[in-house]
Amino acid sequence: MKYIDYQERLPQGTFNFPIAFYHQTPHSPRYEMQYHWHTHYELIRIISGTFHLNLEKTTKVYHPGDVIFISSGMFHGGTPYDCVYECIVFDLQILLKDNHACSKIIRDIIDQKITVHTWLSEKSKKIPLIMEDLCLALSGKKTGYEFMVQGSLYHLLGTIINEHLYEKTRQDNVSAERLASIKNVLVYISDNYSSSISLENLSKIAGMNPKYFCRYFRSMTDRTPIDYLNYYRIECACEMLSTKDITIKEVAISCGFNDESYFIKTFHKYKGITPKQFMKSSF
Repeated sequence: MKYIDYQERLPQGTFNFPIAFYHQTPHSPRYEMQYHWHTHYELIRIISGTFHLNLEKTTKVYHPGDVIFISSGMFHGGTPYDCVYECIVFDLQILLKDNHACSKIIRDIIDQKITVHTWLSEKSKKIPLIMEDLCLALSGKKTGYEFMVQGSLYHLLGTIINEHLYEKTRQDNVSAERLASIKNVLVYISDNYSSSISLENLSKIAGMNPKYFCRYFRSMTDRTPIDYLNYYRIECACEMLSTKDITIKEVAISCGFNDESYFIKTFHKYKGITPKQFMKSSF
């Protein structure tokens, strides 16, 4: 199974505790955050280095101490540079269980009636401290940590409301439809990357003419559709090379490259090393 999926379907945490924690370093297999979206919410804490986050159509560079909030359904991806960062992916519904005092605000966030600010630490000194406690509880998993984690999440949401780190949501139907069309394209790439895919195929799925589709896709991802397709294929190749007993030629064919030499050239373009060098560095 590919770990890279534009609509991330990985189970986050457990059924009774749907909260997952990831500590990412340059040596982590999922160090670079591929473009994706999920039905859960995500918090990112930058510990060192810089993190370039592309969220919907906006790119921003984050630095140590910054805390980022990503709402459900938001299309995002990021490139870390000498960065150590931590991610918490969680289901906001967990905070609704048997809780009537806070349910309206939480429900308004889930229903997207209000939008939490992305850069939470921009105007708040409390948020980074709460996030640090949250990450410590999740990484340590000491007895009773589930209480501490949920308490910290309530503390975080309470601070967001208290310091007004949110806005009432304005609906933009045209933008939503265009974003949905790009998501359809990415799902198609995820399901068919091993087959032949043309620009015409992708533009038809998006419901746009090729010229406009290229321009819009690039505004969303900073890459042309075909460049992104090849980039995605190489990321899938990296996973295969590091997790399976498979030859370079087999990986090339599995990732949609009919020519092994072209695969090696493309791999070097995106990774700066050859597939063979990558395999040696993975073991």
